[in-house]
Amino acid sequence: MAASSRAQVLRLYRALLRESQRFSSYNYRMYAIRRIRDAFRENKSIKDSEKIEELVNKAKANLEVIRRQV
Repeated sequence: MAASSRAQVLRLYRALLRESQRFSSYNYRMYAIRRIRDAFRENKSIKDSEKIEELVNKAKANLEVIRRQV
C-alpha cells in the first residue's frame, strides 16, 4: 500500500471513530465503534489496490451516514 493511501486510510479510520463518539445513545455508539474496528482489522491484510479503493469508498459512504445520523 502506498504511503499516501495508508495515510488516507488512517485519516478515514480516525474520522469514523471520532464521529461515532458523537452518538448520544451508548448502544449505537459502542456498536458503531465495534463495527469500525472489526472491519478495519478484518481488511488490514488486503494488498489488492482495487479492493482497497472499493473499501475506502465504502468507508467514506459509511462516514457520511454516521454524520447524518449524529
